Amino acid sequence: MGAKLRVYKRRIRSVTATKKITKAMEMIAASRVVKAQRQVAASTPYASELTRAVTAVATGSNTQHPLTTEVEKPSRAALLLITSDRGLAGGYSSNVIKAAEQLTERLKAEGKEVDAYIVGRKGVSYYSFRERKVVESWTGFTDNPTYADAKAIAAPLIDAVQQDTAEGGVDELHIVTTEFISMMTQTAIDDRLLPLSLDKAAEESAEASKGEILPLFDFEPSAEDVLDALLPRYVESRIYNALLQAAASKHAATRRAMKSATDNAEDLIKSLSRLANAARQAEITQEISEIVGGASALADATAGSD
Repeated sequence: MGAKLRVYKRRIRSVTATKKITKAMEMIAASRVVKAQRQVAASTPYASELTRAVTAVATGSNTQHPLTTEVEKPSRAALLLITSDRGLAGGYSSNVIKAAEQLTERLKAEGKEVDAYIVGRKGVSYYSFRERKVVESWTGFTDNPTYADAKAIAAPLIDAVQQDTAEGGVDELHIVTTEFISMMTQTAIDDRLLPLSLDKAAEESAEASKGEILPLFDFEPSAEDVLDALLPRYVESRIYNALLQAAASKHAATRRAMKSATDNAEDLIKSLSRLANAARQAEITQEISEIVGGASALADATAGSD
């Protein structure tokens, strides 16, 4: 019985130490997600207004530009997948990877080749393990992305869009990331960044500006030059907003996962404590029985000698 009690006590100490770690990680994630939420809220209006400006330029001119012109028969698409550098976030990375797999299958079914661009070690590991080609990858900043990171990601994607498919370019640019809705809800989404869907963008712009007077634009020196200037800004801002959304979603998922781990550790400690108390009671009962038995035997021996 003593050996079993020691085992229970050792396990309780081990689970208690794990609980302290998960509780600390929960608190760290909770503080980080608040900062990430502020960054998302600050970057979203800029990305939305830039999309409205691009839509206004595209709808107000007949310029053929890769930002807004769809290829008649697209043959190749670029897919930007945003995952996490670290785990301990529940199903965060697996959900967004699953969404990327579904999008890849859909694009291939449409007869398009898919070039993969990966952000985060989880996505890189997933593709490397399956020996899939990755055109370019970025790691090390998913918990706290900056605009410089977004520019570094956008540069090769813009070059690929501006090149002909015969020279390794792409006709479409898709992004798969996680949208932060609330502390409890984060959804894996896919969206086509290029070419910009003017009908969809116009509907979103009209919905966002409901009740406002829409501005009129004059293009200097030309609409094409304006679109050339807006192309990198548009892609960078959308990627930056997606990185911030993904970071906020990851921190929220980590907080939720660590809270669940902490609650499970508390339940396990309670269960082990009950088992340890039962073992202690059994040990005490056995000692009492041995004492009573010994006293009875001694009394019997004394009575026999008399």
